Amino acid sequence: MIESKISLEHYNPIEFLGINNKKFNLMKDAFPKLRITSRGNNIYIQGSEEEVDTFTAKFTEVKKYLDKYGKISYATMEELLNTHSAIYDYMEPKKDDALVYGRNGRIVKAKTANQRRMVTLSEKNDIVFAIGPAGTGKTYTAVALAVRALKNKIVQKIILTRPAVEAGESLGYLPGDLKEKIDPYLRPLYDALDDMIPYDKLNNYMSTRIIEIAPLAFMRGRTLDNAFIILDEAQNCTEAQLKMFLTRLGPAAKCVVTGDKTQIDLPKNQRSGLADAVRRLKNIKGIGHIELDQKDVIRHKLVKKILQAYTDNERKLDQEVLEKLDVEQ
Repeated sequence: MIESKISLEHYNPIEFLGINNKKFNLMKDAFPKLRITSRGNNIYIQGSEEEVDTFTAKFTEVKKYLDKYGKISYATMEELLNTHSAIYDYMEPKKDDALVYGRNGRIVKAKTANQRRMVTLSEKNDIVFAIGPAGTGKTYTAVALAVRALKNKIVQKIILTRPAVEAGESLGYLPGDLKEKIDPYLRPLYDALDDMIPYDKLNNYMSTRIIEIAPLAFMRGRTLDNAFIILDEAQNCTEAQLKMFLTRLGPAAKCVVTGDKTQIDLPKNQRSGLADAVRRLKNIKGIGHIELDQKDVIRHKLVKKILQAYTDNERKLDQEVLEKLDVEQ
């Protein structure tokens, strides 16, 4: 007789045990020859080596299912524990373009041709520049790529950063400590993570710094390795800041830089470094570039029309300037 221990660390134990131990009793019923007990964040198994190995293999399937779909129902756990084949394997769709499975099994995937191209570029390159207007899903897709890389153990951590540039408000006058001051700037990154990772696991990742969210200024002097790094709102980086960031990458790092060249919040005396970086790095092997546009907008249907109205107005102003120059000449 041997004894084995299975750790539930990084998981919400209620997903395995169920309310009033309903799921836990399933384990006992499926393996009556084993003595199965639960203490804290651990499950202990006593019995023959063969039975313990079989239980461990089944429980690994349960963990895989939970990692993939975010939660597991009583019926699914019952089927997992009582079938000879691996339900996790045969439940896979034949053609699955999902990046990750978020909360409640919600599928997170690229929804437009350019978003799919962004995914392909990230798979083939270590650095990708994803440029486009608001609502095109560039940040959301980037976070999904990072979460997938973490779940697949391609990287050991995720680092999300953006410049804390004031858009009409002064950072110093915001209430609270430093974290409370910068959190509003990082809210879109939190929102994307909330969609893709169960609440308890996300809290654990954040507290153990497996997922780190910080303003760009905190990156100086660091080497970012074995990580998937996202620099969001890169249009608000100066040329020096973008150079600083891109030279932080370690040999086993992946990176996506997102930005919108039409929404620059830098002071008038500072020039955005995004266009400069794209120009300088466009022909370097290992760096991919993707431009998203109005066709990729997946927000409210009016957002596309709003973007088009602004674009049309800008073109009209540009044309008026050119006509004025012709007259003057």
